[in-house]
Amino acid sequence: MPARGAALVLHPHPLGGGTMHNKVVFRAAGALNDAGLAALRINFRGVGQSTGTHDEGRGEQEDARVALDYLSERYPGLSLTLCGFSFGARVGLEVGIADNRVVNLISIGTPVDKYDFSFLAAARKPVLFVHGGRDEFGALERLREVIAQIAPDVDVQLVVIEGADHFFVDHLEALKQAITRWSAISIQ
Repeated sequence: MPARGAALVLHPHPLGGGTMHNKVVFRAAGALNDAGLAALRINFRGVGQSTGTHDEGRGEQEDARVALDYLSERYPGLSLTLCGFSFGARVGLEVGIADNRVVNLISIGTPVDKYDFSFLAAARKPVLFVHGGRDEFGALERLREVIAQIAPDVDVQLVVIEGADHFFVDHLEALKQAITRWSAISIQ
């Protein structure tokens, strides 16, 4: 069956051990595959076999744009989704909001306690937020405040997985189901 879309999945902070092999990233990519999308996971610069060094999010945004170039060339005419976990969510949301090729955004474990997300006020694309009820890097109340900055006519969904921490330990299947369900319905 041909892919009905393509997705880029970005990993958590490299200096905290984040790679494209992270369990959350792996499950997110699997969820997107289950929903009929071709999913690409990449390592940011300086991670694994990737050249370069960590660049505090600036160079990592360029990494994401290059990966989107690849997906656009490989899957011309298909909609692109940008999905990120933790630091990858921070990078992916900013890149995805500005890139016209990206039509859907997924943010997992949005670290609102660590980074500025005021740029989300400019979001005009559907966004799925999947968040653990016990996330250590993003208080749920703060995430709701950040989401409230997005225009009310934008399709935004927040799925809270009760009992889950930032890494969704013992809750990875619930995370995967939330992404697959939303992607199957929302992504054209």
